[in-house]
Amino acid sequence: MTAEQDKLVTENFGLVRACARRYCGRGIDYDDLYQSGCEGLVKAAAGFDASRNIRFSTYAVPAILGEIRRLFRDGGAVRVSRSIRDLGLKIHRAEAAFQNEYGREPTVGELASLLHVEPESIAEALDAARPVLSLTSERDGEEGETDVPTERFDETLVDLVALREVIAGLEDTDRQMIRLRYFDGMTQTQVAQVLGMTQVQVSRRERKILTRIREQMV
Repeated sequence: MTAEQDKLVTENFGLVRACARRYCGRGIDYDDLYQSGCEGLVKAAAGFDASRNIRFSTYAVPAILGEIRRLFRDGGAVRVSRSIRDLGLKIHRAEAAFQNEYGREPTVGELASLLHVEPESIAEALDAARPVLSLTSERDGEEGETDVPTERFDETLVDLVALREVIAGLEDTDRQMIRLRYFDGMTQTQVAQVLGMTQVQVSRRERKILTRIREQMV
C-alpha cells in the first residue's frame, strides 16, 4: 500500500466500528464483523480515486458493508487456512499491545512491520475465523429466516456518514446553530438567545446553512 492509502485506512477505522456495531446481535460476533469490515476498508483505500471528488467515507462505507454482508451470505462456507487464522489472532494481539503503548491504533504498514509480513497478508488475515451462519434457523420447531439488512439500510448509513462530515466542516457558530436546532430541538427564538442574535438573523443564517449542506450532500 502507498503512504496515502495507509493513511486512509488508519484514519477511518472508526467507520468500520460504526458499521460493525450496526450488525451486532444478528448471529455473528463483533470481532468477526470488525475483521471483515477492515478488509473492506483496505480494499476501498486501494481503489479510491481522489480525482473523482467523492469523499473517501462515502466511497468506503459500501465496501465495508459489502464485506460484512458477505459474512451472512457465505455462512462460513469459505475455508481459511490455519496460517491465515493464526495471523488474524496475532493481528488482534498486536493491535491491543500497540494501542496500550502508543495510545492509538496501528496503521496497516505498522502491523505488517511488527509481524514481519506483507500488508496484503494483513488484509487477507482480517477475513479469517468466521463462524458458520445459516440463513434459515429454527425457532420453537419452526423454520425462520435470518434478518439480513437491505440496501436501503446501507444507503441511510452512507448518508449519515456524509452528513456528519459536512456538519463537522461548518464554522463553530453554524455548527452550534444546527446542533441546537436539529439535535437539541430548540426554536429559532431560543437559539437566538443562546447565540446573541435576533430570530430573523437565525432564520436567515439557518437557511444558508441548510442550502450549503444540501449542495454538499449531492
